[in-house]
Amino acid sequence: MACHEIAALRLGLMNVLGIDDPGERAHELAELGPAAAEPGPVSAMLRAGDLRNLSRLFEGSLAELQEKVAKTPPGDAKLPYMRSLLILTKQVELDLRAQVDGLARLYRELEEMHDFVHEIYPAEQSESAESAESAEQAE
Repeated sequence: MACHEIAALRLGLMNVLGIDDPGERAHELAELGPAAAEPGPVSAMLRAGDLRNLSRLFEGSLAELQEKVAKTPPGDAKLPYMRSLLILTKQVELDLRAQVDGLARLYRELEEMHDFVHEIYPAEQSESAESAESAEQAE
């Protein structure tokens, strides 16, 4: 079920973000049950080392979920629930992508801001200012 995808994503985010909450970890692992050990993107999310890889694995798990839904017989009582989970996980996928893209943009913009500071205060001027500051502190 998609609850597996969400639980695995939460566990992967805990790793990537450095969240150490044994209670939450145990809760999400209980939600996954045996799926935590089965090969595939769900279990791989538990070991993701970065946001891009975690996002890619989450997208892979959604492809598997879409296959399951497509193979579910039309009369199956779980089908409406599974379709609702597809909508939920699609929204999570879009939100995750936006967060990863936003952080990548921040990373690029930090370099731009750093360059801008050096345009305003060229390296020679900032080195002179640092030398003067050091001399004042030494006195």
